[in-house]
Amino acid sequence: MAQQLRESFMTLEKVNEELEQRVDARTLELQTTLRELKQTQVQMLQSEKMSSLGQLVAGIAHEINNPVAFIYGNLQYVQDYTRDLLAFIDLYQAIYPQPSPEIQAAAEDIELDFIQNDLPKVLVSMKIGADRIREIVLSLRTFSRLDESELKLVDLTEGIESTLLILDHRLKANPNRSEIQVIKAYEDVGLVECYAGLLNQVFMNLLVNAIDALDEKNDNSNYESSLDTINPSESVEPYQIRIAIAKIDTHWIQISIVDNGVGISPAVKDHILDPFFTTKKVGKGNGMGLAISYQIITEKHGGQLSYDSEPGRETCFAVKIPLRQGLGIQAPPAISEDV
Repeated sequence: MAQQLRESFMTLEKVNEELEQRVDARTLELQTTLRELKQTQVQMLQSEKMSSLGQLVAGIAHEINNPVAFIYGNLQYVQDYTRDLLAFIDLYQAIYPQPSPEIQAAAEDIELDFIQNDLPKVLVSMKIGADRIREIVLSLRTFSRLDESELKLVDLTEGIESTLLILDHRLKANPNRSEIQVIKAYEDVGLVECYAGLLNQVFMNLLVNAIDALDEKNDNSNYESSLDTINPSESVEPYQIRIAIAKIDTHWIQISIVDNGVGISPAVKDHILDPFFTTKKVGKGNGMGLAISYQIITEKHGGQLSYDSEPGRETCFAVKIPLRQGLGIQAPPAISEDV
């Protein structure tokens, strides 16, 4: 009887172990499936987002470029005509220094002296404005890279500069915050083989997060100042974003983006790259930016996206990608950020 009980107990233990193994295997399978579903969802959202962004940018660039090209092309003629007319007036005044009272009165009414002095300046200002609009249109095209959906050799500084130009309105001072200083240290790494449009999206996500962190730091600082009206802070650290491009070795480069914002708390660090995870207010973030950026860097470029931060201190995001795709060389350790 005892022998039968022992055999039955051993059989039950074996069945229990098998059930546990099946449950563990099923749990792992479900976790893998869930992770794949999330990644698929992120990829679909990324594809839709980039498609919508590309169409929007293309439409804006096209609509702006046509009238600007017309204005810019005719500005040179206007400048030439104006120069000739002013030269003619100068010649007339030199030959006839004493005009009739009617002409003298008309010249005073229209402030001819002021026009002669100010009109060339107005045309110069118009040309500067037209140049600025052309730069913005070029930056929109560079950012979207609508014609560069495949791997191509590109200058990374162009992508970063175009992104900064698009975000220029958020970097400027406003009634609630001083200007955000952007400090650059671009090492000449040559042309890099990459998906330019996708990489520009990574730059956009990282820079937007850096600006948001500085805005949050400013909001916290204003709140603390309102509580401490007796001994307000005597010195305010300037808001800064530091961007560096450097070559790690002969095969790898690193792009680092550092901000002196609010930092990242330990509770958030482990989830910051998870899809749909966000600490931003409702309507300000959907938790997709860093997750999409991570996929773009790791899956599309075979690189690495890492970060280092502490609450209330600097946050550094480092992107490491190979100079050429398909080399299959393991990425070296990240270099220290020193801008």
